[in-house]
Amino acid sequence: MLDASLSQSDLAIDVRGLTKTFGKRTAVDHVDITMPRGQVWGFLGPNGSGKTTTIRMLCGLLKPDAGQGTCLGYDILKQSREIKREIGYMTQKFSYWEDLSIRENLEFVANLYGIKNRRQVIDRALEDLGLTTRQKQLAGTLSGGWKQRLALAACTLHDPKMLMLDEPTAGVDPQARRDFWDQIHRLSAQGLTVLVSTHYMDEAERCDQIVYIAYGKLMTQGRVEDIIAGSGLYTFVAEGSSVRDLMERLRGQPGADHVAYFGNALHVSGGDLGALRKLVAGHSGMPGVQWHQMRPSLEDVFIHLMGQSTDNAGGR
Repeated sequence: MLDASLSQSDLAIDVRGLTKTFGKRTAVDHVDITMPRGQVWGFLGPNGSGKTTTIRMLCGLLKPDAGQGTCLGYDILKQSREIKREIGYMTQKFSYWEDLSIRENLEFVANLYGIKNRRQVIDRALEDLGLTTRQKQLAGTLSGGWKQRLALAACTLHDPKMLMLDEPTAGVDPQARRDFWDQIHRLSAQGLTVLVSTHYMDEAERCDQIVYIAYGKLMTQGRVEDIIAGSGLYTFVAEGSSVRDLMERLRGQPGADHVAYFGNALHVSGGDLGALRKLVAGHSGMPGVQWHQMRPSLEDVFIHLMGQSTDNAGGR
């Protein structure tokens, strides 16, 4: 929950009723977001939920059809130019010039922003992101992780007050993801506000707070532990050599709202603890299967939330 003592000046994002339609489809449907400055927020939801559309409206690239509010203190309807100057926006798809070197890309971006002392600013960005030894390498020859570093350097070059990152770690290896998040938290520690969309639960749990949107509708927002605690969900886990045989037998049974296989364990979740315990008791005698109750994971909760939403087939 948002601290009631926060004033308007403490908020990086404060929007209400944010709505965007494309033809007859509503991609974003009356979404409210209140995000304090200086935090890292995760923005989650299934594909087609309207996450990218929401980010584009917040950073001034797309005008809402309805709703109002501010981003970095600027009116999202009237001051999109001012918002763009203060935002660093990293798209999901690599959007820099592959036939230019790393340094040439940064020089081009620095010229676009009219940055003074460009050489020193670029040198510092290269050093901060470990790009100095590769600065003459063509961007098109970089791996996904190094392209990611270049994109992060480019979108922070003009010293923005806020970063909006649209699934920045999609398609990169685990070590590159870890390195990227280390950089994000380093920037946040320096006072930068970050909103990052992701599909990875481990990344969501590294955020100060999260927003979950499903098919255009805001389902929940807040701290991970508060969202899990407030979900009303209970989870039992079955482990052992025969758990795969249980999946189809448990699906659709009273108490089992959701049944999913994670790693070597079967998660069975529901909102009725009594019914869930009865179901588990009825399958606890299977050889090679051990049951135990556990705190629902964030993924358990999100599967539960998805089950409460309706696919509008129109999100972007």
